[in-house]
Amino acid sequence: MRHGGQILVDQLVVNGAECAFTVPGESFLAALDGLHGAKIKTVVCRQEGGASMMAEAWGKMTGKPGLCFVTRGPGLANAMAGLHIAQQDSTPMILFLGLPAAETEDREAFQEIETKSLLGSFVKWSAVIRDTRRIPEYVSRAYHAALSGRPGPVVLGLPEDMLSAEADVADGKTAEVAHGAPSGQAMSALGAALAKAERPLMIVGGPGWSSEIARTIEGFADKLSIPVASAFRYQDYIDNRHRCYVGCAGIGIDAKLGAAIKAADLLLVVGARLGEMTTSAYTLLDIPNPRQMLAHVHPSPDELGSVYRADIPIASNATAFAEALRGLNIQPKAAWGKHTADLRAACVAAWKPLPTPGSVQLEQVMRHCSETLPHDAIVTNGAGNYAAFLHRYFEYKNYRSGLAPTSGSMGYGLPAAIAAKLASPKQTVVNFAGDGCFMMTCQELATAMLYDLPIVTVLVNNGMYGTIRMHQEREYPTRISGTQLRNPDFAAFARSFGAHGETVTRTEEFGPALERALASGVAAIIEVKTEPEAISVKQTITQLRAAAKPAK
Repeated sequence: MRHGGQILVDQLVVNGAECAFTVPGESFLAALDGLHGAKIKTVVCRQEGGASMMAEAWGKMTGKPGLCFVTRGPGLANAMAGLHIAQQDSTPMILFLGLPAAETEDREAFQEIETKSLLGSFVKWSAVIRDTRRIPEYVSRAYHAALSGRPGPVVLGLPEDMLSAEADVADGKTAEVAHGAPSGQAMSALGAALAKAERPLMIVGGPGWSSEIARTIEGFADKLSIPVASAFRYQDYIDNRHRCYVGCAGIGIDAKLGAAIKAADLLLVVGARLGEMTTSAYTLLDIPNPRQMLAHVHPSPDELGSVYRADIPIASNATAFAEALRGLNIQPKAAWGKHTADLRAACVAAWKPLPTPGSVQLEQVMRHCSETLPHDAIVTNGAGNYAAFLHRYFEYKNYRSGLAPTSGSMGYGLPAAIAAKLASPKQTVVNFAGDGCFMMTCQELATAMLYDLPIVTVLVNNGMYGTIRMHQEREYPTRISGTQLRNPDFAAFARSFGAHGETVTRTEEFGPALERALASGVAAIIEVKTEPEAISVKQTITQLRAAAKPAK
């Protein structure tokens, strides 16, 4: 006989769980008891939003479902940010939600929340376990749901009386997930399309990637001299130094790359959903019938044709497709090499920093990090205009060297850095954040200190919500409203936790500050003060106002 909390944790152990993130609640005390002494590291966080983002980042790092335990009502409300990221980023994740006892259900008991209807629109599956004996069944299904097809988040509700009750039940077996593979017919069609193509282009992204897949794709592209672009915030899927890497199809896409995607006579998309950001607000491909011949590879058949009708739809995960790709015998064309070289030259040229005003040039800071951090360093970020500098000027050298939310969620960088350091403690981890972004989850600095995680945060402080201010200046120039911020001394904030803290006010100060932060042996914040005028990579506030729409 075991109580439900112990049965639950034993199922996690069976499925190879190594880490769980939580903000404790009285509604799942039996689960916390089950975690006591288990071979699962329980990471105590300071707010459920941070905990759920850590779980999501763990899922990205490991390919295994990130685990999170939160309580009902406000706990779930806070955790929804991480669930939304997991859904839009196709990340496997399981969130366990403490609930009131069954005897008070549907009375609007303390912090009661109706789980299934609330979560139905943005998780893969949600359920409530009402019978202790069925815990192995529900957890098994949760793992299969989180990992199968297009991966994503699952939520299991845990009524507290169900968790505390005892039962004699056998453990489930380890989840075995079926994956699709490309048919011979589909690969033959792809081979024939490649043989005819004059301007092929590949876009990579999505779930289920690995270093081995990256090497296979790089080798395939190198052999045929085919250009490869990354989908939005999947820059680390291909070594950016590779001669066939031609840039990121995302926000601020290089004009030549955007034109090449439009003009491609064969667009091979591997794993990416072709969402709004990757398609420049759905303008690079026509809906539903793209001008380009589209070969679309995705692990979920439901995704194929959901927006764009593919000429060659391939329901396959990236691993099986990469293996099948090795069997294609295609001869390269001279035109492919020139086309790739031209796009590569434009990509390399874009890494040359465009000067911005102020005593700190953020473009130089990002290039310094790109050139001096270890090649296997992991960089994380949330959302904001500072991230545009990172994505434009940082060269990603290895798979899983970048963690960022395709959903554009602020506050993600610090929790993601914590999860990354826990998952891979020997790698250098650097988080990039804006002042607005950082303060949404800044309390998780306490979590980094609690677990002795020496992560470095480069905190870009321009005293405003920069992305919104940028759009504001385009639409309503000079009419500043709702975007100004008043910030603390972030270096002193770091030191108050026992972390390392420094402030940089000139570009030349950054390099030595980064060295000291990396050598400090503790979590560190480098506050980088930039001018509000330097609002974006290419335009200043003054230039935005000059080009703004006439007032209505």
